[in-house]
Amino acid sequence: MKDTDLVFQSYGRCCNSDQFFVDFYDHFMSSSDAIKKRFVNTDMPAQRHLLRNGVMQLILTARGMPDRKLRALGESHNRNHFNINPEWYSLWLDALMKTVRLHDPECTPKLEKAWREVLTPGIDLIRGAY
Repeated sequence: MKDTDLVFQSYGRCCNSDQFFVDFYDHFMSSSDAIKKRFVNTDMPAQRHLLRNGVMQLILTARGMPDRKLRALGESHNRNHFNINPEWYSLWLDALMKTVRLHDPECTPKLEKAWREVLTPGIDLIRGAY
């Protein structure tokens, strides 16, 4: 089975619980005071919905879907819009992996490596729009 298939299935297991998205933001915001401050006045239920779709877009793009939506994410997150620091994407991915380990009972080091390899090109595309 391809890494993209393994990650897609893992994400499905993670999405079985809405707590996955709550835990992700707990992990992500605890990684940096600057990141935590960015979410002070955020509608978190709406933000969790955006995260759910964003991760899916990363996976679907890795599986061959056009990267149009990731390019739009890069544009919205660049220095002229949300001004998301490019260094934060590593913290984002680390928080995601911590959350996957917590919520996917089938998570292994090999699966975590697959997650990182599958998502990194899309993350780099978004980060590159800064």
